[in-house]
Amino acid sequence: MESNSILSIRRSLKLVLGLVLFLLSLQSCDKKKGENKSGENKSEETAAKSISDLSIYNLPSKWTSQDNKNIEMVDLKGKVLVMVMIYTSCKSACPRLVADMRNIEYHLPDNIKKNVKLVLVSIDPEIDTPKKLKAFSIENKMEGDQWLFLRSTEENTREFAAVLAVNYKKISPMDFSHSNIISVFNAEGELAFQQEGIGVNSDETIKKITEEANKLN
Repeated sequence: MESNSILSIRRSLKLVLGLVLFLLSLQSCDKKKGENKSGENKSEETAAKSISDLSIYNLPSKWTSQDNKNIEMVDLKGKVLVMVMIYTSCKSACPRLVADMRNIEYHLPDNIKKNVKLVLVSIDPEIDTPKKLKAFSIENKMEGDQWLFLRSTEENTREFAAVLAVNYKKISPMDFSHSNIISVFNAEGELAFQQEGIGVNSDETIKKITEEANKLN
């Protein structure tokens, strides 16, 4: 049975994504008027229909990785995503969240690791440039292909935090207060599980990741 918190977050996710999709539909009206009946855009329409209303792959926001590559959330489709929001200059909670992510990755069965992407999203895009994120990944021994660090605009970051039910607030020039949540999304981008707190037992998180990743083998 799904927890009340997961159900609540999914309702919030549906509202956020619904608004995003509505705005996108308004922007595309003129384009659709000019389309002919040959079905040249059928492949794009089919791909869009294959993504559920609850999927983060509906988000149109653009992101930049630690390798300075531009990506969208939909580019991660087909992987189980383990996601957390941090900032690299954090000296309190974030190092423990990073340790939790490393612990989760370490305890995943080897045969499913290829199906999992561990994603750390910065809540401080002004400071966390791709160069900064790259240095942070090296410093924390998170350099493999399974690790992905992302930054975007403040607006996109706020939108994504709302989807994950992560609250954050700048409390000084270098510090933020923020929620400590690790989220698991299935290969279709739908929220499957959340771990709240730092230094907590991750057995249930690992179990859920393994369950979802095994579906891809």
